[in-house]
Amino acid sequence: MIRTATSADVPVIHALVRELADYEEALHEARATEEQLREALFGERPAAFAHIAEDDTTGVPVGFCLWFLNFSTWRGVHGIYLEDLYVRPEARGGGHGKALLTELARICVERGYARLEWSVLNWNEPSIDFYKALGAAPQDEWTVYRLTDGALARLGS
Repeated sequence: MIRTATSADVPVIHALVRELADYEEALHEARATEEQLREALFGERPAAFAHIAEDDTTGVPVGFCLWFLNFSTWRGVHGIYLEDLYVRPEARGGGHGKALLTELARICVERGYARLEWSVLNWNEPSIDFYKALGAAPQDEWTVYRLTDGALARLGS
């Protein structure tokens, strides 16, 4: 059901990223190209990693997760930051999302990583309920900040 992505998966990963952006009502913000994803995942120095969820019967990709390493200065070890987790609507309820998270948790345990973290939109109650059922705890005391576009350029110039 779950396998490590290969470079041949880049087109489907790109399509799934766009489907996720559409689900999150932000398709206009999804500007990544297949070439950018290929470089990030399979270039000379990969900065991100991905897994594919496949239908058990057909082998057709029905979901994915894309992640990268973070580091906890308090724990002194790496962790995984889950950038994207998405399962196509017709495949939801089939255990693919749980299997993707289970694989990332397995990687954390195997490698001695301290955390598996991600963000979820406040309005996405089905996902929030799913994460809580797995034992995930919201980090309500933290607020995410982001610099992009003009603000990033101004500060970085």
